[in-house]
Amino acid sequence: MQLTQAPVATAGMLIRRPVAEVYAAFVDPAITTQFWFTQSSGRLEPGAHVQWDWEMYNASAQVYVRALEPNRRILIDWGAPDALTTVEWRFTARPDGTTFVEIANSGFAGSDDERVTQAIGSAGGFALVAAGLKALLEHGIRLNLVADRFPAGLDV
Repeated sequence: MQLTQAPVATAGMLIRRPVAEVYAAFVDPAITTQFWFTQSSGRLEPGAHVQWDWEMYNASAQVYVRALEPNRRILIDWGAPDALTTVEWRFTARPDGTTFVEIANSGFAGSDDERVTQAIGSAGGFALVAAGLKALLEHGIRLNLVADRFPAGLDV
């Protein structure tokens, strides 16, 4: 496969909560750990470098905050130190008090096939993150979507 442009993983979801609440869910690890990763070394702040952990998978990612525009946008580089990609969240406040959040992950490395595989996996992962956030903020339910994606003992 020969790519004509770099793949970008995208996901989006309408969250029936005010934009400030949806934005806070991604910058405040006390909230984010309820639907995505299990531990963080700190809050997302301008210029911050934090680590996110998924203890159930013995995995972690380094996170470098490039830009924060409260209630509008988050831009980070993240991943393993030798394989960072860029993630951008855009938050659109709607007149009815709801928020549309869009997530885009780009900058995948490797062959064309490897980059496409990474983008497909990332799009699916961020769709689960958005769905988990929706359930948490709208209904107070922790779906454990990320934790249950790759259960121990299952060959996936």
